[in-house]
Amino acid sequence: MADPDPPTAPPTDGWAALAPPPLPASDHLALATARCFATPEGELVLAHLKAMTVKRVLGPVADDAQLRHLEGQRALVAHLLALIARGRG
Repeated sequence: MADPDPPTAPPTDGWAALAPPPLPASDHLALATARCFATPEGELVLAHLKAMTVKRVLGPVADDAQLRHLEGQRALVAHLLALIARGRG
């Protein structure tokens, strides 16, 4: 059976090289993520993750490592939110 979304070569220069590859249209991960977080328990976990990351503000004494750590956490939560939106779409 042929793959409906043949892989394309990722960009090798510029900011586009740093972006994650797009998910194929046939990917079931988005649907599974949306289902997982659609339950009351899943919504509670998602609210907790947002409170720990997206809604968190570090003070002016935060060092570079703390800022990078929090931004990594925020990126992960943003990725989950994008999967959920795509799965519900």
